[in-house]
Amino acid sequence: MEAFQKKGEDLEKSLNEVKKKVCEVQLKVKQLEGASTEQAKKELQETKNQEKQLRKEERSWEKKLEEHRREEKKMPWNVDTLSKEGFSKSVLNIKPEEKLDTEEEKEQKHKTFVEKYEKQIKHFGMLRRWDDSQKYLSDNSHLVCEETANYLVIMCIDLEVEEKHALMEQVAHQTIVMQFILELAKSLKVDPRGCFRQFFSKIKTADQQYQDAFNDELESFKERVRGRAKIRIEKAMKEYEEEEKKKRLGPGGLDPVEVYDTLPSEMQKCFDEKDIQMLQDLISKMDPMDAKYHMKRCVDSGLWVPNSQTDGDGEKEAEPQYEEVKKDDAQ
Repeated sequence: MEAFQKKGEDLEKSLNEVKKKVCEVQLKVKQLEGASTEQAKKELQETKNQEKQLRKEERSWEKKLEEHRREEKKMPWNVDTLSKEGFSKSVLNIKPEEKLDTEEEKEQKHKTFVEKYEKQIKHFGMLRRWDDSQKYLSDNSHLVCEETANYLVIMCIDLEVEEKHALMEQVAHQTIVMQFILELAKSLKVDPRGCFRQFFSKIKTADQQYQDAFNDELESFKERVRGRAKIRIEKAMKEYEEEEKKKRLGPGGLDPVEVYDTLPSEMQKCFDEKDIQMLQDLISKMDPMDAKYHMKRCVDSGLWVPNSQTDGDGEKEAEPQYEEVKKDDAQ
């Protein structure tokens, strides 16, 4: 029984080794695709042939392992077969199928991750050299994930809003590094933590076409960041202006700045020169309906404050007096 178990373990080990080689060859094929030189094209064809051969070996080992498991099921139950551990299906670097998280779960996962690793993510965002980035991710492989990429995007927008343009461009570079690693992992269907070294190997030895693709994506990303930052600034300014407008509103709910802009130029001049007598003289010469309309809007906006007075006994109401609110104060 022990020898039978050992055979199964050897078969599974051999299968895993072949699968690992398949992943490596797939990566090499992708690196060579689009090659322009004859030597590179020749190497690409050789690599494809190698991949084909490895696929045959993989199917062969899978078949042997399947036969071994069928034999195991036919064995009689006894203490040895019931107490042993079953074979575990461990495939090196192969990313398992994951259930899709809900938006709430994604948000909570991102929040928890950032709370735990924010300092490390920021450190990675400030690195400049390929070798430094690779070493840091080797020491902190948990950072190779979507949460890090998402945080770096937000970090870029924050820096652009704060007008720290040079820092934004630095972090943007690291953001694209992380996104390229994630895309590479997705194309190979492997865990990104298992292929980031391949990315750095590829980018450092890449032909001009691959390097241009990286730089083009970086420039496009920086433009998108600037656009998002502009929208955020405009939104903040609009909210600020609306808040200030609410503070300015007069007793009738009108904005003194807007009311001033709609006044006839002669009335605006009275407010500009803060000349109450000039305003009263102008009103007496205006069409009564127009004068009433504009003065009511001035009162409702707080530009002009009526100051009604009564005599001591409260029996007689005097002519309404008005106190001018300085236009500068209203603004």
